Amino acid sequence: MKKLIFFVFILSIMSCSAQKNIATALKDPSGNLIGIANKESFLEAPFNEWFTPNYSSYETDKEIMAKLTPLLKDITIKAFMGTWCGDSQEQTPIFYKILDEAGFNYNQLEMITVNRSKVTPDNLQEGLNIERVPTFIVYKNNKEIGRFVEYPRESIEADLLKIVSGQPYKHSYE
Repeated sequence: MKKLIFFVFILSIMSCSAQKNIATALKDPSGNLIGIANKESFLEAPFNEWFTPNYSSYETDKEIMAKLTPLLKDITIKAFMGTWCGDSQEQTPIFYKILDEAGFNYNQLEMITVNRSKVTPDNLQEGLNIERVPTFIVYKNNKEIGRFVEYPRESIEADLLKIVSGQPYKHSYE
């Protein structure tokens, strides 16, 4: 009996730690996702119509990826996108491809889908100055070290490398 209780306890701890990557986004009346999403959210219709081809066709820069991958280990990311937004439909699949190739821990990513006013019912965007999507906010030790806004200066992986390596970087609207 003690082993069973211990097993249930361990299982509940594991499920709590994995919960951050669980999607809670709902479809609004126009069919767009609003709330916390994950990669699997975009693999379902109708979102897979833009996600899958953009993900599949993108070729990462292997030289940049080799430098970027080890630097992502201690990074957390809060991302905002709109399933209604052309830039989000283009950049979000590329962002996921980069994270997949880097072996990024998705428990360190919070993907938030917003409505056309760039808000969620739970106000997850509050205080984060989300004016355009997609916006990927990069944190190290719980402190923002940079953000990618709407489209890359060079490429998403090159822009992320500048942010996480501490090189000077200004997003597209700075």
